[in-house]
Amino acid sequence: MNPLDWSFPIAVTWLIMFGIIIVRAGGTFVIGRFARKGIRKFHRVEKIMAGPKYRRAEDTIDRFGAPVVALSFLTVGLQTVVNLAAGTTGMRYRRYVPALAVGGSLWALIYSTVGFLGFKAVAKAYQAEPGLTVGLGLVFVVAIGGLLIGLRKDRTPAEESASASTN
Repeated sequence: MNPLDWSFPIAVTWLIMFGIIIVRAGGTFVIGRFARKGIRKFHRVEKIMAGPKYRRAEDTIDRFGAPVVALSFLTVGLQTVVNLAAGTTGMRYRRYVPALAVGGSLWALIYSTVGFLGFKAVAKAYQAEPGLTVGLGLVFVVAIGGLLIGLRKDRTPAEESASASTN
């Protein structure tokens, strides 16, 4: 189901991709809203969610979350979590829907035009040199893992304890 193989005009491909992202991301947001209602049935969770820190966090996400939601569509693997978080924190629909429309439009534009070219390039590289392609992929994964571990170790003990106490 590669949009580059579709015989539709780009505008039709964009509309299909836009519909897919609206349903997928919007559905994730709605699941988050339902989860929010269900999780509040637990007394300890309700106590935390009723507290001033959580309320402040919710207000911040509601106020500044729309750009984060919109920009999350330019990432791989982050958009689902961001949309779920927007739902579970109770982001208002009047802020979420425009962010979804903007981010979804960008996502659809990227994936209906050049987004799948990267997948095609990796597939061609794998056909030509499978060992080299897998090896470079593993090097990439190890490099990202090392970067994340290195960034984690750069934190001072005071930052670690402050991070742990806020959670």
